[in-house]
Amino acid sequence: MFKSASHLLGHAGQRLRLCMAALATVTAVVAASLPLSVAAAGWKPEHPVTMVVPYAAGGGTDAQARVVAKELSQLWGQPVVVENLGGADGLIGTRRVIDAKPNGLTLLVQLPSITLIRHLPAFKGTDPLSQLVPVSAFSTLPGVVAANAAVPVAAMTEMVRHCKTAAPPCSLGTTENMARLQARMLGEESALPNLIVVNYKGGGQLITDLVANNVSFAIAGSTAVLPHVRSGALKVIMTMGNKRSSILPDVPTAIEQGFTSFDTTTWYGIFVPKGTPPDIQQGIASALRETAKSEAVRKAFATLGAEPLGNTPAEFTVMVQRDRDRAEALAKRFPLE
Repeated sequence: MFKSASHLLGHAGQRLRLCMAALATVTAVVAASLPLSVAAAGWKPEHPVTMVVPYAAGGGTDAQARVVAKELSQLWGQPVVVENLGGADGLIGTRRVIDAKPNGLTLLVQLPSITLIRHLPAFKGTDPLSQLVPVSAFSTLPGVVAANAAVPVAAMTEMVRHCKTAAPPCSLGTTENMARLQARMLGEESALPNLIVVNYKGGGQLITDLVANNVSFAIAGSTAVLPHVRSGALKVIMTMGNKRSSILPDVPTAIEQGFTSFDTTTWYGIFVPKGTPPDIQQGIASALRETAKSEAVRKAFATLGAEPLGNTPAEFTVMVQRDRDRAEALAKRFPLE
């Protein structure tokens, strides 16, 4: 007549499991119906954030950083202030972030040249990459070889031919060490021993000199070059990605022109100090993925010639390591002076 206690507990346990399963289903349905920015909400800063750009203001890196900073500020509800701290080939600004508290409030914008900092003659101490954590690449941008409009060349083969006999010798400006090594590689592989490589602190200074014809050519990001291409002051003779640029569709790539060593695409990404908690890293990466989906950012990047990305810390780490391996090989061939 009476049911055993174990029998009653068994029924109760079954009802509890059914309730928990139903609750899980409802939770999943609700989460799926939320906007991504709400469903993926995680860590957010409770104080203003500083985004350090270790290069001079006015260049392509600075322009992209300001687009991202504005969008993050709106997403987080906190000011995101861009701080330009150039000098020592990006080392000064990089050290500023390395020495910051690992609390997500100080971010570093860097590009592949960070992989070469430890090869600088003046560099002393620990490799900066060992003291930083890659969080997310927010964009990619093919580099370009640009020339002053008055220089009588329209392609790389013509540039090489022109520079073999030019008087005074041709000069090639760069703004970061990866481009500097590529310029030296061009000089060696194309038999241009008199090619003068000039390294600038920032893209703004380089483009000013290129427009004034104080330097003949430049390896630069398309962001800094485009406005002057549109005005007719400059021209692009090669893009360095593995496909033609959507904003420079008539310019052949490095591969198309037979300069396969220059098949490179530059990433622009965010790093934080080593020791930054994983939840903060993931929160920043998540915000950058949201930023990449913003119509305002996509339009601004299109104008600059960049493509928004927004990947995970693991994916960005793979990108950094790939370019580090390539940089190591170049630095052995062409030691930085």
